[in-house]
Amino acid sequence: MTLPSLTLPTYEDVVTAAQRLSGKAHRTPVQRSAHMEERLGAKLFFKCENMQRTGAFKFRGAYNALAQFSDAQREGGVLTFSAGNHAQAIALSARLLDMPALVVMPEDAAHSKMAATREYGAQVVTYNRHTEDREAISRQLAQERGMTLVPPFDHAHVIAGQGTAALELLQEVPDLDYLFVSLGGGGLLSGSLLAAQALAPHCKVIGVEPATANDAQQSLHAGHIVRIAHPQTIADGAQAQALGDLTFPIIRDHAEDIITVSDQQLIEALRFFAERMKIVVEPTGALAFAGAQAFSGEDDGARLLQGERVGIIISGGNVDLARYSRFLAD
Repeated sequence: MTLPSLTLPTYEDVVTAAQRLSGKAHRTPVQRSAHMEERLGAKLFFKCENMQRTGAFKFRGAYNALAQFSDAQREGGVLTFSAGNHAQAIALSARLLDMPALVVMPEDAAHSKMAATREYGAQVVTYNRHTEDREAISRQLAQERGMTLVPPFDHAHVIAGQGTAALELLQEVPDLDYLFVSLGGGGLLSGSLLAAQALAPHCKVIGVEPATANDAQQSLHAGHIVRIAHPQTIADGAQAQALGDLTFPIIRDHAEDIITVSDQQLIEALRFFAERMKIVVEPTGALAFAGAQAFSGEDDGARLLQGERVGIIISGGNVDLARYSRFLAD
């Protein structure tokens, strides 16, 4: 069973999601960095979703979707597939709404994310991401157990929930010229585009994905969804192989551009967050800032963001400490 979501979400769905999440999700802070603003010549506004419940923006979409289950669906429970942040978000949301949860996770997922998913109360089933199809496994389990499948990004209720992060940012900091958003499957970017189109239609929204996982960039150029093989990047939350049937048209029609950054640029961004802003950010969570820094052209003196008001969504902070320390030490 899959929660119906055949139509594209709208800005009104984002507003309704914000009402549904009131008192459930944190209204995360917006922080500044005088040091980086001077370097880039722009005003920067960091939306800190690394401080969200479960450590990432994913709680927003997960809770918004599960809160709309029927009584029969709640009794059957929820099933999803995820490498980590959506897994934790579904697990906690299910616990808050008193329903069973099962999560299909790759066997090589970050230990901290798998442990947290179990601690929130979900059952975890693992698979080999290189030889097995997680979506096929999930559909079969959902059918066998009578559970409702809620995918990580390609779902109208999930997209609407994710859009509330940008909604809050634009309510607090209107008149942004640019908004940079991390991009994996496209749920956060799609929701952010819905919010920006309504509240700041002049704002240029740019998605940022790893250079080795640039399926969205390829899709935009090709005009159709491009699927890539298992991408290798330290940004484990952005290893989606393709955009979804709902996220692609929203991104195609409204995104200003999709740009990419290297793993080394992500590591440099992690160091900036740790040294200058004193916050822990996971590699995927650093995509938007790394993209803004690359886009600014500071290395060649172009300073393309000079004088602009720039929003940056820090999408998450879930990273194994041992892995994190290696990133900072390299």
